[in-house]
Formats: sequence, C-alpha cells, structure tokens
Amino acid sequence: MLEALTWLLLALAALFFSAGTLGLLRLPDTLSRIHALSKADNLGLGLAALALLLHAESWAAAAQIGLIWLLALAASATSGYLIARRCLLESQSAPATALGAPPP
Repeated sequence: MLEALTWLLLALAALFFSAGTLGLLRLPDTLSRIHALSKADNLGLGLAALALLLHAESWAAAAQIGLIWLLALAASATSGYLIARRCLLESQSAPATALGAPPP
C-alpha cells in the first residue's frame, strides 16, 4: 500500500511538473509564465517531497526533506517576484509600441 501511494504521489508530481513546463512554453507573456510555472512546480515539488517523506528513515531525514521543500518555496517566490518586478519596471519605461500596442 505504501509503495502504491508513493508511486501515485510521484506520478502526480510529474503531472504538475509537466503542466508547469507546458505553461512556460505556451503562455503569452512573462507574468503568466511565472505564475503557471511557480504554482505548478511548487505543488509538484511538494508532492515529490511527500512521497520521499513516506520512506524517510528517521525524523532527521524527514526534517531535512521538509527544510529543502521550504527553501525551494522561498527561492521560487523570491525569484518570481524579482523577475515580475523587473518585467513591470521595463514595461513602464518602454514605449507603447514595444509592448505590443499598435503605433498611433
């Protein structure tokens, strides 16, 4: 039963990672891509970490897996924020034609 649950969690994690990658490739703008990628990948990583937690040999190993997941969440949120902020700052200083609007 534990093995089946582990495989199910890993399959769901792979599904979310694939959905995030598809969103990265298919969505039209940077902000949409960041949103799709960060949400799907964070959930996929959480499911993979949960699958690993089921087979942790000790509480220390489980704590390390949890800490790695929390650090990855923090890194994803920070990098997504920095990319989105840079994108918004560049769009405010760019002329309207560079943003895809038709010229006057």
